[in-house]
Amino acid sequence: MQRRILAAQLARAGYTVLEAATGEEALQICASGQVDLILSDWVMPGMSGLDFCRAFRAMPRDGYGYFILLTSKTEKGEVAQGLQSGADDFLAKPVNGDELRARLAAGERILRMEAELKAKNRLVSATLDELQRVYDSVDRDLCEAQKLQQSLLKERHRSFGSAEVSLLLRPSGHVGGDLVGFFPINARRVGLFGIDVSGHGITSALMTARLAGYLSGSSPEQNIALVQTEYGIYDARPPHELAAYLNALVLEEMQTESYFTLIYADVDLISGKAELVQAGHPHPAVQRARGSVEHLGRGGLPIGLIEGAEYESFSTTLCPGDRLFLMSDGVTEAEDQRGALLGETGLRDIMMRNATLRGEAFLETLMWDLAEFAGSELADDVSAVLFEFDGAKENVG
Repeated sequence: MQRRILAAQLARAGYTVLEAATGEEALQICASGQVDLILSDWVMPGMSGLDFCRAFRAMPRDGYGYFILLTSKTEKGEVAQGLQSGADDFLAKPVNGDELRARLAAGERILRMEAELKAKNRLVSATLDELQRVYDSVDRDLCEAQKLQQSLLKERHRSFGSAEVSLLLRPSGHVGGDLVGFFPINARRVGLFGIDVSGHGITSALMTARLAGYLSGSSPEQNIALVQTEYGIYDARPPHELAAYLNALVLEEMQTESYFTLIYADVDLISGKAELVQAGHPHPAVQRARGSVEHLGRGGLPIGLIEGAEYESFSTTLCPGDRLFLMSDGVTEAEDQRGALLGETGLRDIMMRNATLRGEAFLETLMWDLAEFAGSELADDVSAVLFEFDGAKENVG
């Protein structure tokens, strides 16, 4: 009779009501459809209300079910036992109509919040899935971009007879803002360059691709470092003029907030004389045949930062056995676990320690030493040009 009275009250309140005489019968109803709210007596024939609650909580469900126990038990220990069994609330018998509606309203709020949370979770999950698809697409594109950027270094090593050039380009991510290269100026001179575009990632990589065309070794007619003489042969702009020309070109044509640092060297393969310009790039290093290391240059403004910036050339002479090392700040500004920089002193130590290594072996060992110093992945792009001078030989070309 009490169950029927409750059912009638709930029906008048707008609920769809299903009745069960026992806990076992109630479980069958719960298994056949989604039940939102349950009012169950504590003491029933057969399965008790506590056992029914435990069994209900163990059932697989899409959503939450709010469980209210009807009981005359008021001891705190018994109430705690009911909560531990999975009950959400209690109603004392005989049931008061106003209190019943209040408890059901509280249950409905819980169910609405759970439904809203599930809807938001579905939205978040769908958004994350979409972001993952976008990320996977971008990642594939970046992998291809990495191949394209590495292809800018058509040669990583070349022997000029009297000298050898070796290149290193290791971006910290898929793509980076560093670029290194070389190009023949004429039969006895070669141009070496290192570029480091501000920032990292796609924007910097696109700018390096543009700059690679300006200093192309395969298309001398497009190389802005070269000028054609009246005799139809190529010569090179003085390094400081090249830096100034690049600065004006970037500010006028590229219309970008990015800028870059530059180190450029015009090296004579016969005499060993090198004329350089440093535009914000780390100081180039010369390692003499006996192993000692000295740093050159006085700094200079980056390219593409200040209109009308002026640059100065400086020179050095390489003797047989000497080598010129042009590196990006990813080398000298590598940090150890305490945040200390490698600096020029640390680089000098590495170069002196590996003085007997040549070419690509030296560059690979440099990367090992940098990784060991950092104790982890390097945070910045690393690039370098190694020019090793062996002295003039016949038929240089």
